[in-house]
Amino acid sequence: MSLDPSPEQFRDLMATDEPDLAEVMACVFGVQAHEVRTYRTLLSAPGSTVEELATALERDRSNVNRSLSTLREKGLAERERRLLDGGGHVYQYTATPLEEARELMHEALDRWAAAVHDSIDAFEGDEG
Repeated sequence: MSLDPSPEQFRDLMATDEPDLAEVMACVFGVQAHEVRTYRTLLSAPGSTVEELATALERDRSNVNRSLSTLREKGLAERERRLLDGGGHVYQYTATPLEEARELMHEALDRWAAAVHDSIDAFEGDEG
């Protein structure tokens, strides 16, 4: 899971007086607004299926599936397989708790800041 804030998004975030969760998550995790909406919906409805999320979000199932894949790649959601009584299975998704997501954001920004500090320390004198 690579979490590298984009310089452009970081600059935009710093220019915002009071960034909201969507803006911070977009910067740190590189996710889109619809993926943040999916994350927020999962927070309030853990164990949701793609079908349930598609209905709640008023989005196509394939788009919800892509959002869930991105959230899983970023460590923001988990998938569990549940067997159905009549045979077959369904996947249920649960958001990473907000406290853990906050910690992931802190860690990503700390790594990014450390890399910037290393770059600053590597500057040679008298460059123009």
